[in-house]
Amino acid sequence: MAAETGAAEAQPKPPVDVPVIVLSGPSGSGKSTIVDRLVRESPVKLVKVISATTRPPRPTEKDGEDYYFLSPEEFERRRQAGEFLECAEVHGSGYWYGTLLSELRRAAEQGGWALPEIDVQGALRVMEVYPDALTIFLKTPSEEEYERRLRKRGTESDEAIQRRLQTARNELQYAHRYRYQVINDDLDRAVREIVDIISQWEEKAHA
Repeated sequence: MAAETGAAEAQPKPPVDVPVIVLSGPSGSGKSTIVDRLVRESPVKLVKVISATTRPPRPTEKDGEDYYFLSPEEFERRRQAGEFLECAEVHGSGYWYGTLLSELRRAAEQGGWALPEIDVQGALRVMEVYPDALTIFLKTPSEEEYERRLRKRGTESDEAIQRRLQTARNELQYAHRYRYQVINDDLDRAVREIVDIISQWEEKAHA
């Protein structure tokens, strides 16, 4: 335990000086929709951090708005250059996702809080680098609801959906690591709850 205390005292300075709020949870929990609402309705200025990925864009997705779509070679070059806060291959898909440090700098330059929309694996890494971050775990009422939402997308095979469901089961085991947990059973209610959490967090920060 003494070693852990010493490590905490020696916590390195985060690479970018910016307040961070992490909203994450399993696929199908509604992260993207809620992030877009929070950017508009939050009591503090939030800057959506756009993730990078090697997967191809879906028909409605735009580069630089939904994701930065990078070739595997470009992603690896940036990873080797230390340009990511966190990155990993996820869902057993072969595709990589990551959070670029340049996105955190963009949030800082705009005078807002950085709001990365990331999976649980990435969130755990962010918690290590930004231990004071506001972290919120978003989930649905049941596993059946996760599956229903994933199938409603109509973008993935049954095999891919089953992989995502297994990932969701694993990710739920880390919910207790977050400061708050929010059930997205009603979109408007969930957004209001998160807005209230942000308001309370800001008040504490200025107390």
